[in-house]
Amino acid sequence: MPSVTHDDAPPLADLMPWSVAPPRLGRGWPAAPDAASLKARWDALMKAGGPDREALFQPTRSRTLRTAVGRLPGRSGGTERLLRASGPCPEPVRVLRAPFDEQWLIPDHRLIDAARPELWRVADAHQVFAVEAEAPGPLLLATSLLPVPRSGRVRPLYRRPGGAEPNLAPGLAEHLGARLGGGSPAPLDVLAWIVAAVRPGPAVPLTGDAGAWARGVELGRRMLWLMRRDGERPRLPGGRRPYVRAPLPARPSVLRYDRDEEALFLDEGRISPVPPQAWDFEVAGGRVLERWFAARTAGAEPGTLAAIGPATWPQAWTSELLELITVLALLAEVRPLQEELAVPDPVTTAELRAAGVLPVPDAARRPASVLDGQEEGPEGQLTLL
Repeated sequence: MPSVTHDDAPPLADLMPWSVAPPRLGRGWPAAPDAASLKARWDALMKAGGPDREALFQPTRSRTLRTAVGRLPGRSGGTERLLRASGPCPEPVRVLRAPFDEQWLIPDHRLIDAARPELWRVADAHQVFAVEAEAPGPLLLATSLLPVPRSGRVRPLYRRPGGAEPNLAPGLAEHLGARLGGGSPAPLDVLAWIVAAVRPGPAVPLTGDAGAWARGVELGRRMLWLMRRDGERPRLPGGRRPYVRAPLPARPSVLRYDRDEEALFLDEGRISPVPPQAWDFEVAGGRVLERWFAARTAGAEPGTLAAIGPATWPQAWTSELLELITVLALLAEVRPLQEELAVPDPVTTAELRAAGVLPVPDAARRPASVLDGQEEGPEGQLTLL
């Protein structure tokens, strides 16, 4: 990247100072690629009693059937101890379980070892979560869903619900606006630039050149749209769109790719065309498509709640797979543009320090005090914050 060295670029941790470790489930069964399986697992847990319920639950040091915890912010899960709990399953919510893998989660605090309530408090229709990832592949993922990855810091774009109080270094947007010769850029535009320009570290080269900024923001906006998938659905050009050419089997077990035919095979089922760039798309050293398929076909120990799943491959999974292929192919087209993104007239770490933007105040690295409504604590008591 011309005009700026890695050492000059401010760290992502200074530009988006508030970050949270990802929620830690502690047990795999409260999450699944389909919501119906989660409700069936919950019902099986509620029907079991005594030692059977305890074995199914899979207790840890953080969570047992006797653990008393409050309700997750904004959710309807119960707060009585699971030892004597009954009733229907809390309505599963859509989450980002792994890079580009949207799954479902039972939003019950009693099931999750470390739920990170501060993330749940700011998760709404306005929020965008940035999730750090490892090369090869994108260094920063973005999602509108609550992220529940197994690794990578989570950086919400907003510190409060309703898109209030951007999680940006205080004064950063104003300084960029002055350097770019216009008003302060919108928080989503700053995130778009960050997603497009982020480099290993992670560090984010910044520019004071209005033309370069506009190009980077446009590129980042497209990346955000593809990763968030919360608007018009992405499509490949006609003739390049993947379709099911041979019906997928009821229970596929093997995924393979034919590069010459540009075809993805699920046993004897066939999807094509699948661009090589989609098949080769990796995050943190693993192919996205292979990991996505494994999450839906890997076996679980018989008799456990995780073993409860669909009897046959759901049609919804096929639709999700076709869209995932499309997203990965389109993101792969963007990658060369990222590598070519120039950063003339750099805004360096030293400049931000001289302007008083850095160092970031300690308060900006901590969650905001958010309590718009009363939260139910253990055994139905109200939480006092």
